Amino acid sequence: MKNIILVIEDEPDINKTISYNLLTEGFEPISAYNLSEADNWIQSNSPDLILLDLMLPDGSGLDFCKRIKSKDKFNNIPIIILTAKDDEVDKVVGFELGADDYVTKPFSVRELILRIKAILKRKTITSHSENVDSNESKEFGKLKIDADSHEVFIDNNEIILTALEFKLLKHLVDRRGRVQTRDQLLSDVWGYSAQITTRTVDTHVKRLREKLGIMGKHVETIRGVGYRFSRTPD
Repeated sequence: MKNIILVIEDEPDINKTISYNLLTEGFEPISAYNLSEADNWIQSNSPDLILLDLMLPDGSGLDFCKRIKSKDKFNNIPIIILTAKDDEVDKVVGFELGADDYVTKPFSVRELILRIKAILKRKTITSHSENVDSNESKEFGKLKIDADSHEVFIDNNEIILTALEFKLLKHLVDRRGRVQTRDQLLSDVWGYSAQITTRTVDTHVKRLREKLGIMGKHVETIRGVGYRFSRTPD
């Protein structure tokens, strides 16, 4: 069965180009040129992934993302944000609402396809293996990570993380004391290949540090290489 990709993009040329390339890669693209069309289609359908432009004629893509992620039926659908501006605020807000990645226009359609394939592959692997280490619980000083419930606590206060932020934190803590390059993180956490270039790692790490507060200092930047979680909580 073909994976269904909902393309929400108001520029006809971009929408048609993306849809054509998705079709040639074996996907089933559904084109929507505004939020109203997307809302009408999704009421009785469920895509495998959504490509979402932020600036649409009848509303904000971020508001649509928030609505989708707030519904149990749709909250596991991956979303890639398409944006015409390299705006850090939009990226952070999008990630906070549950978006999986962003692509800044103009973009390479080939790279977009690679990202889509990687995210769908990661989604499949996660759905089959999410219980493999579900009984693990990790403590690091004031930080506690409950892998079973996907909850994080600092001083017994819950820290609300997105699914990707949780996966990134757990990955770093599991390998504390060891440097993880950006390419390694993209491969292990996002499922991306070396062919894909993105600064999504840096944006997620920045946001993760902010949420961890006093524990954020343990996510160390190794200049020119990547990131490392402290070996000890001291």
